[in-house]
Amino acid sequence: MKLETVPLGEACMVVMGQSPPGTSYNTSGDGLPFFQGKTDFGEIHPKVRIFCSQPSRIAEAGDILMSVRAPVGPTNLAKEKCCIGRGLAALRTGIRLDTSFLLYFLRHHEPRLASQGQGSTFDAINRDDLEDIEIPLPDLSEQRRITARLEQADRLRRTRRYALELTDTFLPAAFLRLFGDPIKNPLGLPVAELGDFLSFVTSGSRGWAEYYVPEGARFIRSLDVRMNNISDKDAAFVDPPHGAEADRTRVTTGDVLLTITGSRIGRVAPVPERLNNAYISQHVAILRLKAGLLSEFLSMFLSLDTGGQRQIARVQYGQTKPGLNLDQIRAFRVPVPPLTRQTQFLEQAKRVERLRAVQREALRQAEHLFASLLQRAFSG
Repeated sequence: MKLETVPLGEACMVVMGQSPPGTSYNTSGDGLPFFQGKTDFGEIHPKVRIFCSQPSRIAEAGDILMSVRAPVGPTNLAKEKCCIGRGLAALRTGIRLDTSFLLYFLRHHEPRLASQGQGSTFDAINRDDLEDIEIPLPDLSEQRRITARLEQADRLRRTRRYALELTDTFLPAAFLRLFGDPIKNPLGLPVAELGDFLSFVTSGSRGWAEYYVPEGARFIRSLDVRMNNISDKDAAFVDPPHGAEADRTRVTTGDVLLTITGSRIGRVAPVPERLNNAYISQHVAILRLKAGLLSEFLSMFLSLDTGGQRQIARVQYGQTKPGLNLDQIRAFRVPVPPLTRQTQFLEQAKRVERLRAVQREALRQAEHLFASLLQRAFSG
């Protein structure tokens, strides 16, 4: 028997957000909390809460808040009564539709939501687009059974993600135990210019887009460089040209990569064995070390707020597109502990990376399980 589908507008109420009067905004707590877009709600909360004393559109606690401008998609359930601006819509379910069932349906449907909209200069979706979305509508008991399975898988992947995030705190703590706060330098470690320990430093070149291929040599962009690790998510590959320019921008195991332009400036990571002979984009610099500094030690130092990050913030140039030049990098001041102590830190880094590998695989499996259940629930 074919499952009944209905337009979303028949199964829930859609409340489109609207900008309240400009004089009604405040930070003193007068009125309702005000939310405007996807980054204001869900897992990301603003540091300063905005309130509205004359709300134009109101979401009730338990409504699904949905971003109707790029990025289009559901955020989360409203935790309290609030005022919503033009970037959001509130979806309020009736007696035929379970709220959590609808939320998971929208998350499954999210990649197609923007294509249903009418935005000319940016992705957007209007009331008619929302209300016309066809949603499967089994009876409430079946909706709740499906939701219970999805919530279980969702909790598992969130737990796996949290475990991986927690592991990321181990190495900074180990660094501070071994070497102390870089600002206070309680061990009295000698401090030198980074350039004294660099055998080679360069940045990538432009024009790599024409060499992109589905499979080939790994190409490391600024978005791939995370703090103390290099992501394989949505990896890019190139068929590199022959010549000195390509050779200059090829990395070697043990290099340290540092992003030098844009919003990701200052992200830093050592190059692992699996990325030996990869290539870098123009937004990334290669720091190749001489004897005396280990790459894992330097990467961790540069990643710390009390270490390299404060130096990067102090010397970077440009407001709209910040950057670092190679002379500024050479002039960074770094502590130089004995190699025996650096090696001790390296051994801890290896153990943590083995743990991270196990946790990444566990997270991958949990993400796959959740995606499979979504697919079965709403497409199968």
